[in-house]
Amino acid sequence: MTGARAPAGSPSRVEEVLAGDVAQAARLMRDLDDQIPGAVDELKRLYPATGKAFVIGVTGNPGSGKSTIVDCLIGRYREQGLRVGVVAIDPSSPFSGGAILGDRIRMQRHATDPGVFIRSLATRGHLGGLSRSTQDIITVMDAMGNDVVIVETVGVGQDEVDVVSTAHTSVVVLVPGLGDEIQAIKAGILEIADLLVVNKADREGADRTVADLAMMLDLRPAEAREIPILKAVATRGEGIDALVEGLAAHRRTLDQEAEGRRRRLERAKTRLKDLLRAMALDQALARLEEGSGLAHLVQRIAERELDPYTAAEQVLADLFTPGPLST
Repeated sequence: MTGARAPAGSPSRVEEVLAGDVAQAARLMRDLDDQIPGAVDELKRLYPATGKAFVIGVTGNPGSGKSTIVDCLIGRYREQGLRVGVVAIDPSSPFSGGAILGDRIRMQRHATDPGVFIRSLATRGHLGGLSRSTQDIITVMDAMGNDVVIVETVGVGQDEVDVVSTAHTSVVVLVPGLGDEIQAIKAGILEIADLLVVNKADREGADRTVADLAMMLDLRPAEAREIPILKAVATRGEGIDALVEGLAAHRRTLDQEAEGRRRRLERAKTRLKDLLRAMALDQALARLEEGSGLAHLVQRIAERELDPYTAAEQVLADLFTPGPLST
């Protein structure tokens, strides 16, 4: 039972996670993803022990080879003796709500490696390609001793910008011949990229894609940070060493006082705002559902007796008032 007191003399689940117990960490991640009562209390106790892992976000359009690049990165970091965690965000099954792409299958050569932990999460309709519990899972992976945590997003386009609030370094993967450079502009993912990777660079048009991206970057303000553009053929492992070095170089940049502190503050601010939104929504809906208040509000809006803006303002105004919300 989650949150149950451990027998006298036995370590708590928090202590076991901090000691690197994979099974206990997996159970805690599952409970956090399922929002089991008590799991958040354990997460709170883990938080002070975090902040050591290097978090990499890998995003881009479907078919760009993100999973292959992540697979290669796992191999390179394991060669360096580093422990690696992977959070693979998948689209949700419309029937079960579970992840349907099966990233563990695509990265199965690492499945028996005790230094690699791969966790698939379903988006469950959450915008931005990141499930609501992604940051919680990253926290657990950090606490259990992973040196690097890689977050691979769904690849849905514009909403991928959410990854930047989670990762220390964001890698945007594109491929030639599919108009990805135009999609990059539309989605705004050039603004969130710390490194750009043109994958499948053995295809015709790769050099043109690199040139187009360079031209787009030149159109930015002069003070904008430099964004390296790398070429790779991930299926052959080509360009991965340059990517690893690019990631290391960006991490060194983050170690500089001004940039690193700015990003830490921005991530903390974003995380707090996200939690406030989620918790306020959960509380409001829970109280509305007392006495069928939600159904009544929905009916009034549908019949044009009440506009949705006034309804939302009313719910927010009443949220912290004792008793059921007025409808």
